[in-house]
Amino acid sequence: VQLQASGGGSVQPGGSLRLSCAVSGFALDFYAIAWFRQAPGKEREGVSCFSASDGATYYADSVKGRFTISRGNAKNTVTLQMNSLKPEDTAVYYCATGYNWYASSWYLGDGMDFWGKGALVTVSS
Repeated sequence: VQLQASGGGSVQPGGSLRLSCAVSGFALDFYAIAWFRQAPGKEREGVSCFSASDGATYYADSVKGRFTISRGNAKNTVTLQMNSLKPEDTAVYYCATGYNWYASSWYLGDGMDFWGKGALVTVSS
């Protein structure tokens, strides 16, 4: 199982970026894929989660109304559209998936068996 994140970069506050995560070797249709982030000196934070089986979406309070997670156009991909970016969104973003994820605790990484390499997002003026 491999996860490949792409789309990171640098943007000014208020700008937008789109992250994509491509999953191979794993049938996403019945599971979920989530985005996490970790800023320097801070703990990992669950950002958003997409349930492929029913289309349910979950967001951290810190990104609600600004970030949108959705199924990508390509099979087994998920995108994270990030708008109105703030300096505090600066972090390395990781996508993850797994067999036994939980809607109540996805943000803790529970059930996320597979992780991709991170994509750096920098928001700075």
